[in-house]
Amino acid sequence: MSKILIADDQSDVLEALRILLKGEGYQTEAVTSLRAMLNALEKRDYALLIMDLNYMRDTTSGQEGLDVIPRIQAIDGTLPLVVMTAWATIDLAVEAMKRGARDFVPKPWDNDRLLSIVRTQIELAGALRKSQKLEAKNQLLSGAAPNLIAESPRMRPVIELISRVGPSEANVLITGENGTGKGLIARALHALSPRASKSMITVNMGGLSEGIFESELFGHVKGAFTDAKTDRAGRFELADESTLFMDEIANVPMNQQAKLLRVIETGEFERVGSSRTLRANVRIISATNSNPYEEVAVGRFRQDLLFRLNTIEVALPPLRERREDIAPLAASFLRQHAKRYRKNLAEFDPATYEALMRHEFPGNVRELDHVIERAVLMAHGPQIKVSDLGLTSARDDSPHLEDMNLEEVEALLIKKALARSDGNARRAAEALGLSRSAFYRRLQQYGL
Repeated sequence: MSKILIADDQSDVLEALRILLKGEGYQTEAVTSLRAMLNALEKRDYALLIMDLNYMRDTTSGQEGLDVIPRIQAIDGTLPLVVMTAWATIDLAVEAMKRGARDFVPKPWDNDRLLSIVRTQIELAGALRKSQKLEAKNQLLSGAAPNLIAESPRMRPVIELISRVGPSEANVLITGENGTGKGLIARALHALSPRASKSMITVNMGGLSEGIFESELFGHVKGAFTDAKTDRAGRFELADESTLFMDEIANVPMNQQAKLLRVIETGEFERVGSSRTLRANVRIISATNSNPYEEVAVGRFRQDLLFRLNTIEVALPPLRERREDIAPLAASFLRQHAKRYRKNLAEFDPATYEALMRHEFPGNVRELDHVIERAVLMAHGPQIKVSDLGLTSARDDSPHLEDMNLEEVEALLIKKALARSDGNARRAAEALGLSRSAFYRRLQQYGL
């Protein structure tokens, strides 16, 4: 319920306004002096201020009220102010508006007009505050991650969560399908944190074989194994006082998860081949395209490790559920790739946008990026045409194998395996008879 502060030295005026505004559902607070009004503004928030201009100095000029308007704005620059006086003149009204009043009401007032002014000014002030918050948030996020485009309703809570959690030290788990932008969110979280002055360290956990797992994460000393020709710092050591982003965290082998848990809990670790305990102050951001709770349920992931990783969970929706972002994302990718390939391309043909909006994008934002990159390379004129996109029709989404080369067939089989396993990279690799590291090399090779 909106609360309105009323300042007037006449008790009958205060009572009349209280009754009128209460009938419209507003709460009111009344004060009889400008000093009391300023004290109230410093202590509490109000939706609107209605203020008489004349008090003790004289009864006609309105100068007392005019002089206090700058002080009101210094306390709350977004508070809508409606001024009143029984000695209304055009000059006085103009002067009050110039100094910052939103509207001017002569006494005696017209109830309907006053209520209309109150409703309008409260709504406008609410919209202004919301706009200012959004602008500040966008400036914050744009400075952190210039390519973080999120205009759809599904992404609004994600952006809100990032802006709130980013400046904290909390560990964050980012979940979502392949290609939804989990790495970009990780960079945004890091850039908003007190650790932003240091580089974020990244490691693809799915691409680490068991033989190099400990060396990559914790480092090794010279002579620890055959190829250890020098001492080498691991990712935790490199990320000291910074952020470590562990992508595809669900693919960590079960027998390595206990070692990872110990480091996250204590901050302590030893390089391979050394008994000396090192410490690192690291914020952990991790990501997975699997359902981590299902992985725990089937015994492939430790529950205590999951608890350590997901102090906060950020769930990214697939691109098909945030279709309002397709057009602005496509425009952003067009600018990037046109500049990269030095091509004079500035826009899409109208039919091209329609084709993009119809496409399901199973590969999400990453697929859209690759589609636009291909279109930039294929385009001949100043506009991107539908034919430049190379999108497969929804009615004919099964290309003929005899028309494909070996790499295209392999990429198609990988896509189908991922689709059958609901995006779970581990199960897709097992279905194809590939090791995890070989599977991830192919994902990177084909941009999947």
